[in-house]
Amino acid sequence: MSHHVSTGAGPTHGSGLPGAPVSLAGRSRPGETVIKAVLFVSAMLSIAITFGIIAALIQPVIDFFGEVAVSEFFSFDEGSRFAVMPLISATLVTTAIALVVAVPLGLGAAMYLSEYASPRARKVLKPTVELLAGVPSVVYGFFAVMFVTPTLLQDILGLEVSFLNALSAGLILGVMIIPTIASLSEDALSAVPQSLRQGSLAMGANRMQTTLRVVMPAALSGIAAAIVLGLSRAIGETMIVTIAAGSQRNLSLDPREGMQTMTGFMATTAGGENPVGSTSYNTLFAVGLTLFAITLVINIISITLVRRFRQVY
Repeated sequence: MSHHVSTGAGPTHGSGLPGAPVSLAGRSRPGETVIKAVLFVSAMLSIAITFGIIAALIQPVIDFFGEVAVSEFFSFDEGSRFAVMPLISATLVTTAIALVVAVPLGLGAAMYLSEYASPRARKVLKPTVELLAGVPSVVYGFFAVMFVTPTLLQDILGLEVSFLNALSAGLILGVMIIPTIASLSEDALSAVPQSLRQGSLAMGANRMQTTLRVVMPAALSGIAAAIVLGLSRAIGETMIVTIAAGSQRNLSLDPREGMQTMTGFMATTAGGENPVGSTSYNTLFAVGLTLFAITLVINIISITLVRRFRQVY
């Protein structure tokens, strides 16, 4: 039979265990209330700005459709000053070309950085890729006009393209959004638990099979969000398409021709030649609201995809 004897040098056996979990809810923390207030104001400010943008568009749009029929606005007539469908067509053409360029290159860069590059190479290459996002879009536009069209498309590839064309604008748009897709996709791939890779390799799969069949499906929600964000950037880009694609309403799907996108039209209309309050000026807001609706639909689709394919580890 053993007896526990206290020596007075410390707590007795078992006396140091807490009787119940300690609740931190009631403790006051310096600055926490201020931080919560700042975060709440930031969230509310974002919502208020969104509704403010919509409110600023509504009245000019109402005035516009009071003078122009809805059927004329959504017509395919290239000769109409108010037809938006040629602008939407040109926007979709340049955006599609941009995605053809950016998605494979961006995902390829993300896969290399996440799965194959050494830590030292990743430390150098990832910031280098992200530097492309810091180049001003007007520089991209002049690069498209001064190099891509005359040198790459006409001299090297031998294509018969006009001086201003949607192909060069789309190619440069794709280069512009590569950092967005590559960086966000790399973050999504790196977030996949290492245990999934180890399990795949233990089953006999090689690194490429593990990347394509295990890691990428696990990171699909993040990759989808990256692509949709890049898509939104391409649709909303203004300077590149204004400089490189031209200002001619053209319903053609031939990217070798010049055409005017929605953002290009808005930049031209807001140039000061149209009196404020005129129908031509209010067209700017009608096209802007249409662009807002398109990007809103894209974001809703993005959120739906992310929620559907999200995997929690």
